[in-house]
Amino acid sequence: MFSDALLSQIRSRFAHVESCPFTGPRIFFENAGGALTLNSVAETSARFSAIPDNQGRDNPASHALVEIIAKAREDVKTLFKAPGGSVLFGESGTELLFRLIQDACLGANPGAVVGSTLEHPASRSAADRWARVSGRAHVLIAHDDVSGTVSPEAYAATVTPDTAVVTILHTSPVTGMGMDLAGITRAVRATAPHALIIVDGIQHACHGQIDLTTADVDGYVISPYKVFSRHGYGVAWASDRLTALAHDALIGAPKGQWELGTRDTGAYATMSDVVEYFEWLGGQVSEETTPRALIEAAGEAIHAHEATLTDAMVHGTGNLLGLKDMPGVTIVGGADNPAREGLVSFWVDGRPSPQIVDALNAAGIRTHTRKADHYSGNVLTPLGQADCIRVSLAHYNSLAEVRDFLNAMKDMLGVA
Repeated sequence: MFSDALLSQIRSRFAHVESCPFTGPRIFFENAGGALTLNSVAETSARFSAIPDNQGRDNPASHALVEIIAKAREDVKTLFKAPGGSVLFGESGTELLFRLIQDACLGANPGAVVGSTLEHPASRSAADRWARVSGRAHVLIAHDDVSGTVSPEAYAATVTPDTAVVTILHTSPVTGMGMDLAGITRAVRATAPHALIIVDGIQHACHGQIDLTTADVDGYVISPYKVFSRHGYGVAWASDRLTALAHDALIGAPKGQWELGTRDTGAYATMSDVVEYFEWLGGQVSEETTPRALIEAAGEAIHAHEATLTDAMVHGTGNLLGLKDMPGVTIVGGADNPAREGLVSFWVDGRPSPQIVDALNAAGIRTHTRKADHYSGNVLTPLGQADCIRVSLAHYNSLAEVRDFLNAMKDMLGVA
């Protein structure tokens, strides 16, 4: 867990850590809905919004913009530990998942599309649509309701030699569990080595551990607003063979170009801010010096800190009961789940989840209701639940904030 001194430094780098600009002081446990924004990102966004020049012109300002874009692409490759391939910026993470899955379905060899019932509708909807358009079967692997995960063994049991496209959710925004991505891709490649594998990394990215050298994939997508940047753009990496397939592009455009039209240079620059932040944090917790080693050190430290917080939330801390021991509380994925990444979803018997979220809001603690709708019904409906409360943490949250949350829950449920 981070020391108090380091945690204070970390929190100082983010905007609105302790208070909402609309409601005042609050604890922010809604990070899965969108993480806090780095101050550097806000400053960079303001600076670039005022620059009148465009990319691709023959003047010094335009040349500088092109260099910033090129640096951001390389920074993303370092963050992802991605071999070769292309980095593309788009409208959002959802839009990029649709584009990559579309191109994979339209360009792959004949065969089925395989995904899972755990996936967010961003990838499930794209796979459903483009499997139908391209005349492919869309096979969904049932996730494990108890653990809130999909295992490599489940993929191995479903993938066949002619499987053409595979979609994988790296971390669930409902259960909070991370999948064994490298294990899943090994299982897929063992049977269908030529399948195109597209990964939704949107929920996973803020936890700081992406390694596309170990996980052999063809596409990986994130939403920067969930990893300390801002709304308004998405980022993806596409392998050389996915990039080589036909995709939407202007006639006569350079080969391998993904972007359509002129993107905001500030978006690229703010992604570099995120990578630089991970490198800074890695330098605070290790003696590493190279960019990738610093990012890996930061990811390990983030995981350890968040695990301490979620363990305290579930099992209690000091003389405070954890959620698992509070009356009527059921935790999605179980109390002891090593796959958990900074998120605890739960429900309380006989208490509508929106009522609890409202009460927590009144206590100055921001959480969120997940309902059995098109976003979360795939997880909640098999559990027989209409809704649940999602409490999502990030590495800038503190044990003191967890204690405040547990005290609020204790008072709400009448725990002695």
